[in-house]
Amino acid sequence: MSSAVNKTSLPNGVRILSKTMPHARSVSMGVWVNVGARDESANENGLSHMIEHMIFKGTRQRSASQIAKEFDVIGGHTNAFTSFEATCYHARVMDTHLEKMVDILTDIFLNSIFDPQEVEKERPVIFQEIGMVEDNPEDYIHLLTGSAYWGENPLGRSILGTRENISAFSSDTLKGFFNRFYQPSHIVITVAGKIDHHRFVDLISSGFERVTPGQRLDARATPSGNPQIRLHHRDLEQAHICFAAPGIAISDPRRYAFSLMNTVFGGNMSSRLFQRIREERGLAYSVYSFTSSYEDTGMFGAYAGVHPDNAGETVELIVSEMQRLKTQPVAASELEDAKNFTKGNLLLASESVDNQMVRLAQNEINFDRQIPLQEVVDRIDAVTPREIRELAANLLIDDQIALTCLGPITEDSSFKQALSDRPTYFLNA
Repeated sequence: MSSAVNKTSLPNGVRILSKTMPHARSVSMGVWVNVGARDESANENGLSHMIEHMIFKGTRQRSASQIAKEFDVIGGHTNAFTSFEATCYHARVMDTHLEKMVDILTDIFLNSIFDPQEVEKERPVIFQEIGMVEDNPEDYIHLLTGSAYWGENPLGRSILGTRENISAFSSDTLKGFFNRFYQPSHIVITVAGKIDHHRFVDLISSGFERVTPGQRLDARATPSGNPQIRLHHRDLEQAHICFAAPGIAISDPRRYAFSLMNTVFGGNMSSRLFQRIREERGLAYSVYSFTSSYEDTGMFGAYAGVHPDNAGETVELIVSEMQRLKTQPVAASELEDAKNFTKGNLLLASESVDNQMVRLAQNEINFDRQIPLQEVVDRIDAVTPREIRELAANLLIDDQIALTCLGPITEDSSFKQALSDRPTYFLNA
């Protein structure tokens, strides 16, 4: 069997992609929809995520318990996730159970009934999920940071939605959103593992070729970042600090330099932030940088959780590392280490059928082509210190960086006083 990627497009626009991994014993399948929280209005916020839950709550053929049991008895794993730009329903089984997996995933995707009683039972489950985020300061600070940086744009909202919206959504609301957005041109089905492409297409096409196109959807609105300081008081042991700066779109040619810049800055244990703030100063247990990239924009950020008395010093250290990234070229040895780290993670992930399934979909949705691993490796190797310095200088612009802090920030706290005395000190350090 060939390990090449195969693609078939159904007449209605649904795309099916497979990657054969001859030595695997399992098969991973995902039904992807290029729809997520970015496509919701304020009153619809949370619908994509709630639909993701409700897909597993019963079809015309199967109850919720039957769906769970049928996967369990074949030793399969199934789940789903919602992001700002996509929703995915996925499963992994032994290759001998491929037909059963296809049957169940096709059924729940095409025939879910969104039963009103199941909707009522699922509301408190989602409330608990919202509560879990709010109870975890490290998760919650990222939500607050997104809200501060992206403002009223959908990227500034929670993917989970609000309690008010979740309380108001009905079965008909869910069906209406599903029928409007789950159009064939937005659907990509990917499978990786011990698989024959033609057999898979035969299994999947009879159901998905019946999906009919709908009205043209509105384009997503591209937001601008909001440079500002936001302090949120909460009685916590730590002050949670999160910076947000401009990033790049997911298909930007500079994405390889962007990834390596993040690795050097705070992406692993040998990174600058980890070494300076945790190892040298002992200020934080958790400290890192991160990237978020979307079809038209992105964010570069940094996080640290520290004792409140050390919040000001930590901010100063993060800012100084930002300035160094902008003004001084990354040493050749440091960049080489970041390249080896990135390539190692990429190649290790390539051995997973789940990761290959995800990669098929992301390449198809974001690039409209499959990017060979060797091409990625070559592009990583080609990044120079100059590219990283220029990218940092273009993104870490003094008046476009936002700071959000969550913790015991009182009126008389030294941290708040420092920000009040010099509200833009971290922008012009």
